[in-house]
Amino acid sequence: MDVPRRIRLLEGLYQIHADFTASLESLACRLHCDDCCTRNVTMTTLEGIYLLDGLQPVERKQLMATVRGQADQPRYRPLLTTNTLARYCLEEREPPEESHPEKIMPCPLLADRACPFYSRRPFGCRCFVSRRRCGDHGYADVDDWVVTANTVFLQTIENLDRPGCFGNFSDVLLSLDDGGAKGDEKKSPPACEAAGLLPNQPTPALMIPPEHREKIQPLLQAIRALANAS
Repeated sequence: MDVPRRIRLLEGLYQIHADFTASLESLACRLHCDDCCTRNVTMTTLEGIYLLDGLQPVERKQLMATVRGQADQPRYRPLLTTNTLARYCLEEREPPEESHPEKIMPCPLLADRACPFYSRRPFGCRCFVSRRRCGDHGYADVDDWVVTANTVFLQTIENLDRPGCFGNFSDVLLSLDDGGAKGDEKKSPPACEAAGLLPNQPTPALMIPPEHREKIQPLLQAIRALANAS
């Protein structure tokens, strides 16, 4: 599947999820509520391409300068993709324990406690919704049903981006940095391991607990309809 078609599908998935979150009640997420905006966000290379291609050359140059300038800062680097975790669960194996930096640092792209690239933000940002302000309680309050729905989208986006890569937001952007080249000069997607990223995996099974299998059907139907129409 070519990149433009995958980008259209990604945009469609983002819209389905936006409609889903709009239907949720009592969300505390608001403009300038940035407690969850950290440098630990993950994304796929397809999402990185979508973000970068939506920027003007000067914006892209500034974004990459910011990311490169903080490249030495500690950040979460996942050991597993979402679909790899699903495989572990399916095979009833214990996954490796993930480690996170002791100090949670803010996203390097924030400006005035807001995202300058909000419309192009990755799903890792879009799916992080809470019923209470994270800063007031030190953690997000997310309904189990929302976690299930978000996981389905994460698995679907990962599968869509094969044979792309998955990793920390900053590492993915660094792997795609082409120095501002255009057209045929643009840098090709990286070899995952060489870039310190994980190869995306096919979806072995959707991680949907029994109590959510009926409730998830409208979302699954919307995702299938999007795939069939593209």
